[in-house]
Amino acid sequence: MSQAIHSEAQIARMTGAKRQVALRSMLAATGMTLLKLAAGLLSGSLGVLSDAAHSGLDLIGAALTFFSVRVSDKPADDDHMYGHAKFENLSAFTEAGLMAVSCAWILWEAMYRIWTHGTLIHHSLLPVIVLVISIGVDWWRSRELGAVAREFQSTALATDAFHFASDIWSTLAVLLGLGLSWLGERMKIGALSYADPVAAMLVSLMILRLTWKLTRETTEVLLDGAPAETRKSIQRAVEGVEGVLAVEQARVRRAGSSTFADLTVALPRSFTFEHTNELVRAATEAVQNVVPDADVVIHTVPRQTSAESIFDRVRAVAARNNVGVHEVSVQSVGGKLRVEQHVELNEQMTLAEAHDFVTAMEAEILRELPELDAVLTHIESEPATIEKPEALGADESSQQDSEAKRIEKALLSVAIHFSEVLDVHAILIGRSGEHLQMSCHCTMPDDLTMARVHQVITDLEDRFKLACPDVYKVLIHPEPQTDNLR
Repeated sequence: MSQAIHSEAQIARMTGAKRQVALRSMLAATGMTLLKLAAGLLSGSLGVLSDAAHSGLDLIGAALTFFSVRVSDKPADDDHMYGHAKFENLSAFTEAGLMAVSCAWILWEAMYRIWTHGTLIHHSLLPVIVLVISIGVDWWRSRELGAVAREFQSTALATDAFHFASDIWSTLAVLLGLGLSWLGERMKIGALSYADPVAAMLVSLMILRLTWKLTRETTEVLLDGAPAETRKSIQRAVEGVEGVLAVEQARVRRAGSSTFADLTVALPRSFTFEHTNELVRAATEAVQNVVPDADVVIHTVPRQTSAESIFDRVRAVAARNNVGVHEVSVQSVGGKLRVEQHVELNEQMTLAEAHDFVTAMEAEILRELPELDAVLTHIESEPATIEKPEALGADESSQQDSEAKRIEKALLSVAIHFSEVLDVHAILIGRSGEHLQMSCHCTMPDDLTMARVHQVITDLEDRFKLACPDVYKVLIHPEPQTDNLR
């Protein structure tokens, strides 16, 4: 619960910060556009007017940014299942287009003035003061916008920061053009009269170069492009997760500050659902170590490994048929391999249904393992109902208590014939319907192999049933000797 609240608080903080900085950016762009336009009209400087036009486009871009950050932070809905973050990229693309149009107009006007020997400029301190103020405002706005854009990975704010930063250089070029033009007028150097339109052309060319770079990056995002190295890094990270056989497909797309990763991961088909789930969690963490906060979707596909044995492949067929198998054995008879297995089927199935099911499963095993000659299946019923056994021996004077003592005595007398059985305890005898059942724990040496443990338990069950044939079900749980010393 606390984690969700923290997440909502972070989202609210991000949204508030982005909207506030976008609003201040729009107000600053409005003020500077009006000042530069007034100074350009009064002075007749194309450089100042071009800078005003650039700021005017920044104003439109800032308004788009303000609108885009309000839309992009909306959560995903039925019509926008990946959210609205790409609206920021669309806003940045639009801003870049406006900048390109502005630069084209300024270049045309500058060349026209050069060819027609320019326009008279009325030199005064007003445009200089306005441009110096503009440099200070642009520096302040670009730093604040850039900081918020980096913190929240906002493409729209980053574009706005770029606009204000480019304004600084363009304004410096305009100041230089005004200064050279004024110097040419004072010193009667005719060539310097072209300094103002040339400065405007240099500003436009510089902005066009940066605009092309911005447009290319934004277009890549809009077309679901992503850096190839990011995809390769994600693929290497997931392939490094223990248990993953391969990453068969890795797709990455970006939308605003969000990154989406879609992977198809091959896992051994013998893995259980629980194990697969743990591997998916580990793979997701591996992706987010490369791209923090990425939205990750992992599709798993089962694959056969070169290390699979005949036993693994038989169990894989059983898993596909959604049944349990045990006591699987492989025998070589006359140079031919044969598999014997015990299959558990729903106890409500009829014999005919169970036989048809097992026959189809055996045929599938033979197709899967062509080296086998035959498959022999022992059909067992898998309980589908919950038993409610009644414990015997609760009342010492009852006939049930005598029956329980008889069964316990028979078990202990059989167990003493097995040297591996060190102790028999936790004996529970009960009745379920008309059937008697018994369960117990047997203490055995720690270093006994499981093959020998299974053999001893099986022999003990067989001998006990000979002594007590009326006991329908026997369950013996082996325990290591050290476990009983704790």
